[in-house]
Amino acid sequence: MLRSVGNASIERAVWTSSYFYYPARRLSSKAAHPDQPSEEEQIATRRWLASFNADTIPRSLCHISFSRSSGPGGQNVNKVNSKATIRLKFSDLLPLVPNILHPELQNSRYYAEKSDSLVIQADGSRKQAENVQGCFDKLEDLVKLAGRSAVRGETTSKQASKVKMLYVDISL
Repeated sequence: MLRSVGNASIERAVWTSSYFYYPARRLSSKAAHPDQPSEEEQIATRRWLASFNADTIPRSLCHISFSRSSGPGGQNVNKVNSKATIRLKFSDLLPLVPNILHPELQNSRYYAEKSDSLVIQADGSRKQAENVQGCFDKLEDLVKLAGRSAVRGETTSKQASKVKMLYVDISL
């Protein structure tokens, strides 16, 4: 809720059952997102994401460790270190990833704030090599998900013509 006091507006929290809710302010798109990436940056990021896969991540940047897995599996789980964990320093990853994706990656569930790194684990297989590949697949999925949420999708010419027709109809 916005409450006007003279010329100033004060934003007040609205109490709902278990949390505070701050209604969104109505601002123009430029005022609401002053550091919004340019169209060129978004195009470059789309191209980068199209060529990105798990194999393009340098393995030398990651610290790979193995430990005992949990869950069902009998003696194999108790005796063999098959669970893979990769630790990738965030400062080593940043130069390889477009700037648009940095905040999304830092807000991911895999980000460990104390060590400033991404920590990803996989224990879906009984083989170490498959679990390491599973970790890198999760990292690929994380980067692509960050790309989908940070970069606007391209507008097709068909969609642009539909929107243009809507504006023409409104102005009549």
